[in-house]
Amino acid sequence: MSSIVDTEVRQFSAQAGDWWDPNGSEAMLHKLNPVRLRYVREQIDRHWQTDECSRRPLEGKTALDVGCGAGLLAEPLTRLGAKVTALDASPELIVAAREHAAAVGLDIDYRAGELAALDGKFDLVTCMEVIEHVADPAAFVRDLAARLAPGGLLIMSTPNATGWSKLLTITLAEGLGRVPRGTHDFDKFIPPERLKSMLADAGLQCIDVEGIAFSPTRGLHLSEDLRLNYLLAASHG
Repeated sequence: MSSIVDTEVRQFSAQAGDWWDPNGSEAMLHKLNPVRLRYVREQIDRHWQTDECSRRPLEGKTALDVGCGAGLLAEPLTRLGAKVTALDASPELIVAAREHAAAVGLDIDYRAGELAALDGKFDLVTCMEVIEHVADPAAFVRDLAARLAPGGLLIMSTPNATGWSKLLTITLAEGLGRVPRGTHDFDKFIPPERLKSMLADAGLQCIDVEGIAFSPTRGLHLSEDLRLNYLLAASHG
């Protein structure tokens, strides 16, 4: 069964032209990305006991970014030293990703297609703001787990299934035009305990959960508050 939902792909493909514009349709992703990167770096340093001052802690490691869009996370992972493969269901986004990577001189293996059809295992697998857009989340998590090399690290992020998340993510962000209308479906939001259960069923153990919160003074930031959005790290038990 394909994890790809055609209507979701069309929704995101329509934003391919200005994905890298920090003031464009994906402006919220640009605000979210530094927060995600901080968490990714913290988990890399903790998992592999790397020097937190190192500029290339992923040197010699492979990484897979699933649902990569036009490369907002894949490019920093490459700069951290990883050999990156990045996958998205939208051919339009992959074209934009390849063009941007070429313009900044980064070598990233971008592929358009389905996760289940991808071969290989990777030391680091990232999947940010994707699981709430797939057809079968549990099957998708199993496919993610199958791509994780022994001793590897999986990092995911997704909105929580709370009233607060619905208010900020859909009612306000989409209602005020900060996020394109139709980006989210609250019925597909997944609470942390359910995602942990999916990971366990796929043979992985959750090793960390941290929230992404919003405040008028700090903007988006890492927090113990999981109500809005959360990041999760997992590895083989």
